[in-house]
Amino acid sequence: MENRTDDYYNGAHYAPLRSGAQTGVEMLGAGLTGEDLAMVPEHWFSFPAPPASAHTALALLYIFFTAAALLGNGLVIFIFSTTKSLRTSSNLLILQLAILDFIMMAKAPIFIYNSAMRGFATGTLGCQIFALMGAYSGIGAGMTNACIAYDRHSTITRPLDGRLSKGKALLMIAVVWIYATPWALLPLFKIWGRYVPEGYLTSCTFDYLTNTFDTKLFVGCIFVCSYILPMSLIIYFYSGIVKQVFAHEAALREQAKKMNVESLRSNQNTNAESAEIRIAKAALTVCFLFVASWTPYGVMALIGAFGNQQLLTPGVTMIPAVACKAVACIDPWVYAISHPKYRQELQRRMPWLQIDEPDDSSSTATSNTVAPPPASA
Repeated sequence: MENRTDDYYNGAHYAPLRSGAQTGVEMLGAGLTGEDLAMVPEHWFSFPAPPASAHTALALLYIFFTAAALLGNGLVIFIFSTTKSLRTSSNLLILQLAILDFIMMAKAPIFIYNSAMRGFATGTLGCQIFALMGAYSGIGAGMTNACIAYDRHSTITRPLDGRLSKGKALLMIAVVWIYATPWALLPLFKIWGRYVPEGYLTSCTFDYLTNTFDTKLFVGCIFVCSYILPMSLIIYFYSGIVKQVFAHEAALREQAKKMNVESLRSNQNTNAESAEIRIAKAALTVCFLFVASWTPYGVMALIGAFGNQQLLTPGVTMIPAVACKAVACIDPWVYAISHPKYRQELQRRMPWLQIDEPDDSSSTATSNTVAPPPASA
């Protein structure tokens, strides 16, 4: 490894000699030499190599995730970018999220190949590409989710002047990429942190195991900026949406009581109620997805940097990695496939999908008054 300035990286060269080579048990990382060996944190050399069945199971799971995510997000990218009625300012954020999720799983072939070869087969270059794509897509998706939450909140709470302009949407997209760039490039060039293999040495991420002050500070900062900040924004904006929906329902009930009627729903389009319920459910689903997919990884990184590293076995650390990839498969359903106009366009272009989405103009009127425009998918 060139330009190596920290002596603690060198310790990895000698780890296999201390990890049980004399017992005859094949250890994780056995056979690695030179730069590839130096990339692996010493922590992993204390564990035996996983069975071939574990590699095979993960490879098959990633093949499924990759097919589902690339197909789902590919359809979103194709439909949203080629349909004039869907090329709205707000939908640019949906398109951005689909692109980032597509990138998240476009790097999966590196993992699948490593799993097929049962180790660190793609070497340093493959590890750097895998981790760089993961950093951009993961951090970018988190901040894009926050931008979508802001757009929905603004549109619902300020229906008259809360619409997102195209210029503002493009600015938010640019800010997301600019925001993710330092966290992606600093470890790549080893300016602050570095990218290393993890778990079964078939995937790569930023180093959270090397016991130095720089590593601990980097993990703490990226945890706050890439997890705490977007999660807080998402929860804040979506809780505002739910509050607005409940306040609207309470106002309807109060008005009905004053008019001595059981409900005002009979005087409204029946789609209004379903739209409000959809908004509340989507809000809770988005919050749950983000927390469920990234919390395990964030906790794992904190344990590696500040806690008991012996809790992080290779098998355990693969679970958060899988959770992060699963959300890339689910996002197209939450953000786009639940979008009536998107389903209508799929129905028109791909009738063999057997999508039954009625073209009801009244639902459009309802969505303009109660729900956000197409971006609220």
